Amino acid sequence: MLSTRRAALLLTVFALTAAAQTETFKARLYPVPIDASLRAEVTGTGSINATFDGHKLSLSGNFEGLHSPATIAKIHESPVTGVRGPAIFDLTVQKSNSGSITGSVDLTPEQAELLKKGRLYVQIHSEKAPDGNLWGWLLR
Repeated sequence: MLSTRRAALLLTVFALTAAAQTETFKARLYPVPIDASLRAEVTGTGSINATFDGHKLSLSGNFEGLHSPATIAKIHESPVTGVRGPAIFDLTVQKSNSGSITGSVDLTPEQAELLKKGRLYVQIHSEKAPDGNLWGWLLR
């Protein structure tokens, strides 16, 4: 039988180990760089806070100032930081000109490495900018 002191010590060690494995990431959402013909439609700003616990990435954030309502939001994987890449996960986004974005996804070990290397980003699309309105890189 464990003594109360020993049990408390084990719980403290467990809690510290779990906390040490949680990493935080942030993203600032800015207009997606696209061709000049759509610049008037690509507006707004936002931010995302994310935590990663070893396999689960949880995100929450806000955006504002879109010229038209948001339609979808996704996490994308990039071959190099700053370069667009394919979508790999869907997120929940409020379908308005300003609102919230949330989501929680399980990453593979390979995707976790991409996150840590700054190669995952969030992109919000809108009615008048269906190829992307805002994007932001998930960085520590």
